[in-house]
Amino acid sequence: MSTVSKLTVVGAGAVGSSVAYAAMIRGVARHIALYDIAEEKTRAEVLDLAHGAKFIGATEIDGGSDIAVTAGSDVVVITAGAKQRPGQTRLELAATNARIIGSLMEDLVAVSPDAIYVIVSNPCDVLTMLAQEASGLPVERIFASGTTLDTSRLRWEIGRRARVSASSVHAMIVGEHGDTEFPLWSSASIGTVPLGDWLTDGEHLFDPETLDRIAVDVRDAAYAVIQGKGATNYAIGLSSTRIVEAILSDENAVLPVAPVLTGVFGLDGVALSVPCVVNRSGAHPIAQTSFSSHELELLRRSAESLREVAAGLRG
Repeated sequence: MSTVSKLTVVGAGAVGSSVAYAAMIRGVARHIALYDIAEEKTRAEVLDLAHGAKFIGATEIDGGSDIAVTAGSDVVVITAGAKQRPGQTRLELAATNARIIGSLMEDLVAVSPDAIYVIVSNPCDVLTMLAQEASGLPVERIFASGTTLDTSRLRWEIGRRARVSASSVHAMIVGEHGDTEFPLWSSASIGTVPLGDWLTDGEHLFDPETLDRIAVDVRDAAYAVIQGKGATNYAIGLSSTRIVEAILSDENAVLPVAPVLTGVFGLDGVALSVPCVVNRSGAHPIAQTSFSSHELELLRRSAESLREVAAGLRG
């Protein structure tokens, strides 16, 4: 990665601060800026992070409530917005957060015209659609964090049940980051073993009923965390940082993020998480990804759900 790379995190709440913290620890950018209209809160978060700089190396961190602190960014991660309340779906956040993101994008692009923009604020898929339209940015340069975290939850749950490392589980959640998301079971495996063939103590662990339960548990995982502590922040901080790392290191990593799709999988003009190659130029959907006929139908259903929400907001 460039020694002068700059990451801006927009939003100094629980999620934004966790992104900045994770990025700082992992050393993904030489310069991290935290931007929020809440001046005192932002300055306090920056100070708290800066006090730990001795322990992690050469990262510079600053921030404040002036958009100028974001200028010249290579990557901008947007976490600003109203937070999800217990019992509230991500899509119910849409109207409030669409207004917030809409007012932000013009200012951000004006000072960082060449940045890659990653939208984490929920509902991230719908907000990406609206922000891409408003900004006119190429579709590969603005995308949602999507189901990157959901995929980590899925792999953790499968690994826990199978008693293997989550890094040895190959499976993805795709579609909306929310209620219509679903796993790509047709291509899921542990190592080279298809999930349905995996045996533990001579028993098949992953029958269809178990897979259905896992899919629901993963889909609803955020609600359980929000109910207990009010917000999800650590895991989304880490997963967002993983995306930033893939961009700034020009990794060509395959991650399930959500750019606005343009003709792939028969879909156009809707942001959905699908396997994408993520590198210094942005997110590029892998058109040859294999879907079963049922999975393709679920993907289209997810797309229609998001289209309806976006159409309501545009109206």
